[in-house]
Amino acid sequence: MKFRTIKRHLREGVKNIFRNGWMTVASVGAVTTTLLLVGAFLALMLNLNHMADGLEEEVQIEALIDRTATEDDIQKLGDKIQEMDQAGSVAFSSKDEQLEQVIEGMGEEGDALKMFEQDNPLSHAYVVKAADPADTESLAKKINSFKNIQEVNYGKDVVHRLFTFNEYARNIGLILIVGLVFTAIFLISNTIKLTIMARSEEIGIMKLVGATNGFIRWPFFIEGMLLGVLGSILPITAVLAGYYYLDHNVSDKITYDFVELLPFSPFAWQLSLLILVIGAFIGVWGSVMSVRKFLKI
Repeated sequence: MKFRTIKRHLREGVKNIFRNGWMTVASVGAVTTTLLLVGAFLALMLNLNHMADGLEEEVQIEALIDRTATEDDIQKLGDKIQEMDQAGSVAFSSKDEQLEQVIEGMGEEGDALKMFEQDNPLSHAYVVKAADPADTESLAKKINSFKNIQEVNYGKDVVHRLFTFNEYARNIGLILIVGLVFTAIFLISNTIKLTIMARSEEIGIMKLVGATNGFIRWPFFIEGMLLGVLGSILPITAVLAGYYYLDHNVSDKITYDFVELLPFSPFAWQLSLLILVIGAFIGVWGSVMSVRKFLKI
């Protein structure tokens, strides 16, 4: 495509923005409203995914070792677990360390358990984390089948519910975001369609004198892209301002360890770029859907 032609398409696309007046305002408003919701949902879902990933990574398997196992048996068992493909980290925890954790976990009531320090009834254990948290259950079953394993604990019911909830939350969030994007495409395509209908006679004349579909189509594509970009300005501003406030005023007050927001930079900038790309995509695709019918003249 020649530079002169590109320049003409750009000029016509920008001219259409100002020529259509209130229809341009309506299109930009539709994109802005949708992208505000998309941006909020994206920020929420990405942070929930981050927290869910953090929770999943904290899931660990406690493999209690048979009290009759010798030091050599314990070492071989540890090597065997370490060699498993599904195993991520493997750490040995002596029975004294196990008792100390129990005492610390019970606070002041744990002082009563110090009487067992001389005759510790607990067992040595291997604390294992799966390389992929989703493999925790199958990894635990395999470890439980090993010789010299007394018992395997990993909170089976809690882990299953956690993974199931995370999967549903991710899928529902994705469906909502896709639904909002398609709603915006529908709104902007209908708005652009009205502007094209007003120029259908002009398009017909251009077709009769030999103008190609691409020559007619490009100014509308540029118009749609500009509408999408303009509609993303306010959502990007809102995302940057809102997330900056949360990161600097709310995150420090959160007392739960698993509730941790993604850092402002680079997350907010990446999210803003994503909103801009989605806005441009909505505009261009809306134009594609609108112009296609009128090129059959």
